[in-house]
Amino acid sequence: MRILFITSNRLGDGVLSTGLLAHLTALHPDAALTIACGPLPAPLFRSVPGLERLIPMPKRAWARHWVDLWQACVGTRWDLVVDLRNSAVGRLVLAKRRFFHARAPHLHKVEEIGRVLGLSPPPSPRLWIDAEAEAEADRLLPGGGEPFLAIGPTANWTGKEWPADRFAELAARLTGPGGRLSGRRVAVLAAGPERERARPVLDALGERAIDLTGRTDPMAAAACVRRAALYVGNDSGLMHIAAAAGTPTVGLFGPGFPETYGPWGVAARTVISRVPRSELLARQKADPQAAGLMDGISVEAVEQAAGELLEAATPDSTMPAPLMPAPLMPDCREVVTNPCKSPETGP
Repeated sequence: MRILFITSNRLGDGVLSTGLLAHLTALHPDAALTIACGPLPAPLFRSVPGLERLIPMPKRAWARHWVDLWQACVGTRWDLVVDLRNSAVGRLVLAKRRFFHARAPHLHKVEEIGRVLGLSPPPSPRLWIDAEAEAEADRLLPGGGEPFLAIGPTANWTGKEWPADRFAELAARLTGPGGRLSGRRVAVLAAGPERERARPVLDALGERAIDLTGRTDPMAAAACVRRAALYVGNDSGLMHIAAAAGTPTVGLFGPGFPETYGPWGVAARTVISRVPRSELLARQKADPQAAGLMDGISVEAVEQAAGELLEAATPDSTMPAPLMPAPLMPDCREVVTNPCKSPETGP
């Protein structure tokens, strides 16, 4: 059996599609898989069971990357095509069965992806971290194996970045004397082009920092973050990697959409700004370089969410009973637990 799986060019969406892919590998364990995706998430798929071919798709002018994909796939008669890009390629290759993505804005992206195959509840994202990535993590992380705090202080645009001084203060509270991770190191992760924006956090942390900025591909980052006691970061692909790796994860959202892109899983919390999103988006529309869009998230709120996750992760504790997300009311804070969507902490 041959399966063509076409997924996202973006890191976060690529991670969120892995649950559906895992469902396919479990349902068809002897299938030969071809996976097409963007170059950035491609390393995450290199060790998927049954992988026959991985096709990274760097964007080309005049959408020629789609022509390249069609040329790579047209000579095969596929038993199953799952096209999360809803592309012409998925329709033009020979196939016995085809399934296409359709937008459902009222759902979390994982739920939306699950609907492609009619799966409800949807399969949760997962990662296939290989020996090569584990060896890279061994090289990058200090010896001893003690779990550390991991933070992701950058994002794909600066409007989604929590202030560097607040990341530094949070790390000091959690790893300082009396903190829940007292004495632990702090790993700082960021993509290569974002490295300078992470520099103030590294400078503030000093010798406590483990500098992983620009030093990992997504698979190596997953291997590193999986060893952390806790991950705290902005709305980014790295946040989704941490949650998919099973690391307790706190995601920070200002002008973003946590109902669609919050970290997925029971070991996750979403902290949202006290400033209404409509106001933040209006500021960003008026000035694309607007600063301070994440200032409505306090260190105290993030510390509380982190503490709840760390408490839940201790051997003698249990996760709260699952509840559906409740409306967030002004001037109060709620933490809502759901086994799939992450709880939200916010106004």
